[in-house]
Amino acid sequence: MTVPTDTTAAVPARAPLGRLLFAELRWVLRRPRTLIMLGVLTLVPVVVAVGVAVSGGPRGEGARGEGPALVATVIGNGLVLPVVVLWILLALLLPLAVAMVAADAIAGESAHGTLRGLLVAPVGRTRLVVMKAFGVLTVTVVAVALIAIVSHVAGLVVVGGAEGTLVTLSGTTLGYDEAVARAALVAIWTVGQLLAVGAVALAVSSVTEHPLVVVVVILGGIVAFGVLAAVPSFAWLEPMLLTSGWDAGIDAMRDPLPLEGMASSTWRALVYVVLGLGLTVWRMRYRSA
Repeated sequence: MTVPTDTTAAVPARAPLGRLLFAELRWVLRRPRTLIMLGVLTLVPVVVAVGVAVSGGPRGEGARGEGPALVATVIGNGLVLPVVVLWILLALLLPLAVAMVAADAIAGESAHGTLRGLLVAPVGRTRLVVMKAFGVLTVTVVAVALIAIVSHVAGLVVVGGAEGTLVTLSGTTLGYDEAVARAALVAIWTVGQLLAVGAVALAVSSVTEHPLVVVVVILGGIVAFGVLAAVPSFAWLEPMLLTSGWDAGIDAMRDPLPLEGMASSTWRALVYVVLGLGLTVWRMRYRSA
């Protein structure tokens, strides 16, 4: 008597990529740490708006509109607030938030013992990296969008403006629609810079089991890049430093709008995204369960 065999039963079926991405999205956005981080980030525009409204006074002067002089441009000019807040947060807090998400994506899974199950599951290691990168992308977009929206509302309600217009650093006046378009451009550009940070953080996360190491490496790298950019003898390194051009968002407050700074920093960020994700895929393909 012959015994029927079913050879297809031994081949595990892969879950659809859409289902995997949805599961990652639900896991990332329901994590208390992520919700608290988003809440803290959205409080910053309110604090800046209230501080500017309370302080009042004349605008500061500055060659490039940086530092206190840039913040002073928000006085009576509320539509500037999204650009200023994104510029402030891009210096440290937003990269820190992205690094935390990327650290939890792989190193955090490894620390909690759940990465082993993901590596032996019929998901595919490249698809696993896509899942984790999608989670980082989602949190990044949500964070920047919330900051931009809250900044816009706080700027109009708390700070106010000259009948819905924006006064640029060049002294010209932009209408409401163009001011919103420029703030949206800065938000999209900021997402691009943060995706480069997230890609590098994922690469670091794939080689360690300690999420804190990822955060320290990313923040240390940002500080180191800032120091190198400030030393004249290392000026030749500036085109290769990720943080070079992070002040290009200020150009949205000039008229006519110069796009060279945003364009060059975007191309630089794209290179870091490719390198970071490439290293992550390579590491995960050869990482033992």
